[in-house]
Order: sequence, then C-alpha cells, then structure tokens
Amino acid sequence: MKIALRRLYPLLAIIAACTAPPKNLHRPAEFEQTAAVWLLWSNYDHAAGVPNAQATFDIIEALLPYTKVKLVVPSDSILQIVQARFKENNIPKDQLTMYQFPYREFWTRDMGPSFVVDEKGQLAVTDFNFSAWGYAPKGDSLATLDEKLDERIAAVLKAPLRSSDIYTEGGDHEINGLGTIILTESVEMTRNPTMSLSQIEAEFKRMLGVSHFIWLKNGLREDDHTFTGPMKDAQGKPIYTVLTTNGHTDEYVRFVSPTTLLLAEADATSTDPIEQENARRLEASYQILKQAKDQDGKPFTIVRIPLPYPIVKTMQPGDAVYEMISTFDYQDGSIFPKGKPVQVMAASSYLNFTIANGCVIIPKYWKEGADLSIKQRDEAAKAILQKAFPDKKIIPLDVLAVNLGGGGIHCITMNEPAVY
Repeated sequence: MKIALRRLYPLLAIIAACTAPPKNLHRPAEFEQTAAVWLLWSNYDHAAGVPNAQATFDIIEALLPYTKVKLVVPSDSILQIVQARFKENNIPKDQLTMYQFPYREFWTRDMGPSFVVDEKGQLAVTDFNFSAWGYAPKGDSLATLDEKLDERIAAVLKAPLRSSDIYTEGGDHEINGLGTIILTESVEMTRNPTMSLSQIEAEFKRMLGVSHFIWLKNGLREDDHTFTGPMKDAQGKPIYTVLTTNGHTDEYVRFVSPTTLLLAEADATSTDPIEQENARRLEASYQILKQAKDQDGKPFTIVRIPLPYPIVKTMQPGDAVYEMISTFDYQDGSIFPKGKPVQVMAASSYLNFTIANGCVIIPKYWKEGADLSIKQRDEAAKAILQKAFPDKKIIPLDVLAVNLGGGGIHCITMNEPAVY
C-alpha cells in the first residue's frame, strides 16, 4: 500500500498544481478596509501578575476610534465582569458588540475564522481544522472546542461556511489581497505531515482564493515548537520557548501593501546563538523573497525591521505556561526541572501588529527604568512602521502578557473585511 501511494503522489501533485482557485473568491488583505476586529476575552493568564485581560482591554480601547470591535466571552460571569469594566471606563457601546461562546484559548487569529468574499460578493467564513498549533493530538477535546469558534461566528453572522480538513492557523497566512500568499513550510508541513506542498496549495486555493505561493522554510528560533527542546543562551544555559507555533509568518514577515513586505532582521555579528540562528534563517528568507515575484510576475519591495531585544523571564510552578511545558517529553532528550523556576523567552516581534483602517496597533517593549537601548529600538521600529503606513496612526502598546503565551497583538485579533 505504501508503495502504491508513493507512486500516486506525483500524479496528485500535478492535479493540485493545476487546480485553479474558485472564480471570484477573494481573501482581502489586512491593510484593506476593515468592518470590525474580532477578539476573545482571555479567562486565564500565562504567568502570575501579567494579566492577559489588561492587554486585551488596551487593544480594544485603541481600536474603537477606528473600527467596530466584536468581542467574544466564554461565560455569563465573565460577561458581567467585562461589561462592568467597559462601563467604568466609558467604552462606547455603539462600537462594541459582545457574543458568548464556550472556548479555552484566546488566539482569535489562529482558531477563529479567516474571512473571504465569496463568488456572490458575500462575506463567508473559512473553517480550517485546529490542533492547538501541533501540541494536541487530532480529536483533542479542548482543541476541538476552540476549533468550533469559526462555525459559531459564521452562525451569528449568517455567513456561508466553507470547511476544510486541513490543519492550519491564520497566523501563518500572509496575504497581499491580489492572490499571493506567504506560508512557512515548518508550520504547514508539521500540521499536515501526510500532505505534499502541492496538495496543501490546492486546498488554500480552494479555501482562500489565492493563486500564487511563496514558501519560506522556517520562522524565528524562539518560535520553534517548545517540545523540540530548550534553546541555549551564550553561556549554554537553557531557555524555553513558550508554547510557540514553529514559525508563524506574523512573527517575521508581513505585507504592508500588495507589493511591499516588511521582513525582520537580526544581527549576524552577535555572539548570542539564538540571534545568530535568527540571522541565518532571516537571511535565507530574504534570499527567497528577493527572487520571488507576485501574482503578476513583479518583484517585491522588501523593507527590513529589527527584532526586539530578547525578553527573557523567569516562570515558576503555578504559572499556566510553566505547568504546560513541564509535561512535555522533549525531543532532544532534555529533562524539565519540575518544581524549579525556568527561564523562558517571550515571543516578541515588531511585526506582530494589527491594522484597522486609520491605525496600526504595534507592540512596545521598553518600561520605565529599563535600558534605554530598548526604547531606542522601539522608536526605530515605530518610525519604520510609520513610513510603511504614512496615513495611519501608529499606536504602541505593552502586550508582554500575550508574548509570554507565544504570540502577540496580531495573534489575538482577526480582521473582518468590509464588504460593499
């Protein structure tokens, strides 16, 4: 049977490569007009004393002058808490709609809907499978609970639902709105190990209406799957990743227009082995993107933006992320020191931003009393983003709470495109 299937793969690849996207199906880019931004209210924290709820509230408050916000909460009790908080802070009700569905995680971008405009010009919802970023086995009850989010949102919007058996997350779909998509091979292949790239492409054509693919090999080193084993710092000490995705595009490469890309940049001369590896991977991505063409055969403009300085924190027993990563069987043979504090690296990136009409919500990392070099890098990144979005207000926010769970602003938001 294995021999027969192996012989069949070339034929399947040819069929997939020839598959055209459905006529007129369109996945708008995030820099196009937004009707609303969806978020989920977090009902837990990744680390004690660093509340996800505050980061979520700050994002909503920043978005509301520019777009409507649609917020999902998991229970009546949390609904009452959130309503009271918004009332206390004079959040305008006319711009905010709230829904109640059950869920566990709050990464709206990854387990929620990817919106498309279908063949009839109507908003439709894509329904991909979700395996908790490759951490959960197929059929896992919590992953299945979260995967139902797109179906529930489609129901309240009365939008057609387009379903797929493929496992993927929105944080790895970087789209220019004209048919080109950038994907990370280390993400899509680990989610769908029995499929070829051509088969995966065929499904993205069918689901998102894209026609042109750019495959990058790997994401950032600190975004590698946690269960592969801890990283090592310059002194050889272990640093753990925080339930990360294995390479989502929204950590290192983003479209800011149909023809312009922002690509992260690391210091190749650094003595830090993590930054050295990031520099190697990002250079490999740069070489691919430099040779790449868009759907019309034209090259891209590539703008480099620095990575933030590494954010290394101590996690203790009792922290939600600590309790999760302490259960892994590490592929490199390392043994987690259960009951003892560990060092973790936050998933920080200036590219993990959200665009919403007249604003771009971006992360900042400097805090009062911290090294001024962090502030200078924050300001340099903001200037690059302001130049990329000259007509939008750049709004920096502290979202370390989210970073400590393996993502950022983009990961917990999802743009609902305006449909006219």
